[in-house]
Amino acid sequence: MSTPAPLTERTTLPMAKAINEGLRAAMLADDRVLLMGEDIGPLGGVFRVTDGLQRDFGSARVLDTPLAEAGIVGSAIGLAMRGYRPVIEIQFDGFIFPAMNQIVTQLSKIRARHDGRIDMPVVIRVPYGGHINSIEHHEESPEAYFAHTPGLRVVSPSTPNDAYWMMQQAIASPDPVLFFEPKSKYWQKGEVDPAAPSAELHRTRIARTGTDCTVVGFGAMTTTLLQAAEIAQAEGTSLEVVDLRTISPIDYEPLLASVRKTGRLVVAQEAPGNASVGSEIAATVAEQAFYSLQAPVLRVSGYDVPFPVAAIESLYLPDADRVLEAVDRTMHY
Repeated sequence: MSTPAPLTERTTLPMAKAINEGLRAAMLADDRVLLMGEDIGPLGGVFRVTDGLQRDFGSARVLDTPLAEAGIVGSAIGLAMRGYRPVIEIQFDGFIFPAMNQIVTQLSKIRARHDGRIDMPVVIRVPYGGHINSIEHHEESPEAYFAHTPGLRVVSPSTPNDAYWMMQQAIASPDPVLFFEPKSKYWQKGEVDPAAPSAELHRTRIARTGTDCTVVGFGAMTTTLLQAAEIAQAEGTSLEVVDLRTISPIDYEPLLASVRKTGRLVVAQEAPGNASVGSEIAATVAEQAFYSLQAPVLRVSGYDVPFPVAAIESLYLPDADRVLEAVDRTMHY
């Protein structure tokens, strides 16, 4: 093993490397932190997010597992009950479903079942979302299944700095955390500051201020919303971009304050729109900010069909044009 070293200076990193550094910092701070997953050891994972960590911390703390998601999650539950803080990788979003029983009926329930006396500090890393020209089960956005499940925390960073800090915050949580990583942003670079966290784990942030319409999303969609805001600004419309960062529990107050200011809201996500996180946001804003709304809340999402083949994924996934079309509709209401 080589001598592990933490990130000490502000630097520019791609998101994948920022997550790697967040894992490294957590492992240096607490020797109970273990990594488990398929091909995460010498290979460093299919996206190389764990590259170098087995070399630096050894195979007893960075474990390659069989191709058995149910077994990976079940083992993590047992390790957490014995005082460890396992971080497990699900290789692709669509591969999480063989572990649904362990996640939904066991992992999410154990703390409540024992009246909070047993912590369940398990982090499940899930590369998710589209824009990588792959196939079904490799580009899906299944976050709504887990946001619907009480006992789970569900987060998704949109910047390398958030990825670095949110990973450490998730590992420190006594509750299980689903950590959705937007794989299309793995190699998007941004500044990472190891001196201080950008915000608490479950805090919504205003990514760009504006006055005419609020647009909200999370993960890779935040970048799309910022692109739409740039285009809209050139056309004379000021968009306020809200990055949820956490999908469950949602920190609504910054979003509600934004809607009360602009009077309009467009919710965007890659997942299908039916019974989704976007649906919940629309309903909650309609309940809590009804008298501030000057137009109905509009949703922009993937279509309610199975994820398509790579050749037509660009027709399925929301882009800046679809967001701006929704903005135009709400502005002319």
